[in-house]
Amino acid sequence: MQGVVKSYDPATGVGVLMTDTDRSEYELANNALRGSVFRMLRQGQRVIFDLDQAGCATRLRLGSEADMAAPDEPPSPV
Repeated sequence: MQGVVKSYDPATGVGVLMTDTDRSEYELANNALRGSVFRMLRQGQRVIFDLDQAGCATRLRLGSEADMAAPDEPPSPV
């Protein structure tokens, strides 16, 4: 899934991501940043993520420009 950081509190690690496609909101899993390139997040930051069994966002990562195309636009040619 791809989306943006809606909110993030670096003191507690609590945050919410919103998907690009339908604007669904997902809370960050407790270990969402573990093993990723991220040490903290900022509001509006674009990310790619998976959902864990509890429905929380996990495995945050950066995507290529092709991955980050708007849902109604075709990916840019590489």
